[in-house]
Amino acid sequence: MDEDILILLASDVEAQMGLIDDTFAKLEERGSGLEPDAQMQLESVAYQLHNLYNAIEDLLRVIAGYFENRITDTPHWHIQLLRRMSHEITGVRPTLLSQESYVLLNGLRSFRPFFRHAYAAPIDYDQLRINLDKARRLRPILERDVAGFLRRVDPGHLSSP
Repeated sequence: MDEDILILLASDVEAQMGLIDDTFAKLEERGSGLEPDAQMQLESVAYQLHNLYNAIEDLLRVIAGYFENRITDTPHWHIQLLRRMSHEITGVRPTLLSQESYVLLNGLRSFRPFFRHAYAAPIDYDQLRINLDKARRLRPILERDVAGFLRRVDPGHLSSP
């Protein structure tokens, strides 16, 4: 990959990781002291979990856009993108996501439709707590995965975000 393209890739990844970090911070702030009967807080945490997955999915799309592994707009493109970014494409792109981050992200992906269609029912505390814990475990793993990915793409020129 051309050095100018690598610099753009690193810049785009850093920018998106900044948004992801901001969302993690909001999630921590709003998830602190979470109580089952605090419906407004539950809704706020659910919203931030939704935002977090979307921001990470945008990161995956940014990275996929730099390589020859575009995802077509099918009903299952969300899981296809997630799966593809957890595998190396020999000669094209190294693996971005470890198995550990893939499993956590897939769980958060599954939460998203629940949140989108929760307008007719209150947010389930137990389900929200499980997903908040997944997000908390994901943060250092995702940071490690992204830094490792950038080093493998071009170990001589790029720093980790």
